[in-house]
Amino acid sequence: MLALGAAGAAAPRGASITTQEVTLHMDDGVGLAATLYAPAGSPPIGGRPALVLFHALGGKRQDLDVVAEHFASTFEVLAFDARGHGESGGLVSIDGPREMKDTKAVFNWLAAQPGVDPHKIGAWGISLGGGAVLRSLVEGVPWAAIETAETWTDLFGALAPQDLSKSGAIYQFLNSVPENHLDPSVIAIRDDAIASKNLSVLRDFAAQRSSRDSLAQVHTPVLFFQGRRDFAFDISQATAGYRRVAGPKELYVGDFGHSPSTFPGPDLNELLAVGQAWFMRWLVHQPAKPAPAVLVSPDPWRGKARVFKSLPPTRLYKHVFGGTNALTGLGKSTRTSRKLRAPLETFGAGSVRLSAKVAGGWSRIVAVVTARTAKGGTIVVSEGGVNTASLQGKHQFGILLLNTGTLIPKGSTLTLTLASSSTAQDPGNLLYLDLPMPGSAKVTFGPALLTLPVLRTPISR
Repeated sequence: MLALGAAGAAAPRGASITTQEVTLHMDDGVGLAATLYAPAGSPPIGGRPALVLFHALGGKRQDLDVVAEHFASTFEVLAFDARGHGESGGLVSIDGPREMKDTKAVFNWLAAQPGVDPHKIGAWGISLGGGAVLRSLVEGVPWAAIETAETWTDLFGALAPQDLSKSGAIYQFLNSVPENHLDPSVIAIRDDAIASKNLSVLRDFAAQRSSRDSLAQVHTPVLFFQGRRDFAFDISQATAGYRRVAGPKELYVGDFGHSPSTFPGPDLNELLAVGQAWFMRWLVHQPAKPAPAVLVSPDPWRGKARVFKSLPPTRLYKHVFGGTNALTGLGKSTRTSRKLRAPLETFGAGSVRLSAKVAGGWSRIVAVVTARTAKGGTIVVSEGGVNTASLQGKHQFGILLLNTGTLIPKGSTLTLTLASSSTAQDPGNLLYLDLPMPGSAKVTFGPALLTLPVLRTPISR
């Protein structure tokens, strides 16, 4: 059950938008703070189409003011603080079953409002909020259309690919919420999530918060916004969902995201315009030409995204880094290529294949690919790691790299850094932290084959 708490008087938000502060009471007594935005004037008979906005982990509803005000020229828009965030009560369980109950209740409250058409309610969510939108969709919340930004479809695969946790990203995510706002279910797995331990428990936790396995049954229109360079939730999280969704779908890969990118990015106006057109098409049913399937922003942004009918065509760039290196402790192996004769623009998940002999409890191998430009700058192209904690002796490893859209200028040299952490490449590269290993740990690396999917024709320059 959901009840409307004490609400302030509607306040003007410029000439065309009004806002109302409300408190939504969940069935466990927790109150969620919310803001209802509405176009000025009386709604039509049958009500207006409406949207619910979902913010990121550690965020609050006001973070989405620019999104809310953009959409509120046409739609009723409800932005709320997820439990444990902002002015809301409760504890954060990271899009767990309790948050799914909240999402269903929020939808039902908005659908019951006299100015809203209950059959035309969409959702827009970013990061944590995007995960909530997708999970609630596959659990049966009847969204009429959705948009998600820089989020996951497979939480375990995103944050612990090849059973190795992105320890730095997980640490930063969890520390964005005060400890006393974390649900006991999160505190119970926090240390294991950082240290890549008790993986079966982590998989179960993540599976309850993921959507990928169920998206093939989804016929709701879905627009995925994903960042070109997002090292938490890379392009593969969106392309995997895009491939699976059975209904109308669109993918926008843009200049925003988690670190090393930011949100909003320079293409914010384009993102909002594409999002507006999507909701107009599916919630207002305004006549429109068929939408393009895939849009990719150039980097740097130049005012217009490149349109493709499907995922853009790629080819494989390969380079063998020869040599052998024996490491202990904080040691690292760095191997550098010759200068590139032409620019490359990555698009797809690359890999590093190598032979390595692990001993003494060497628990992980991390590969970082960087480009040193002709002008002396350094670009982290991609990185990845593999868990070796249960292995001893010589093995062949295939390390999956992040799927990024990264321009590598002509004349650059590529460097492959192999170590036990990303901080070995640079102390500021905090994706894979330098966690303790036994003093006896050692590894010997053989030659390595780097494979990078790159656009057949670069769109950036």
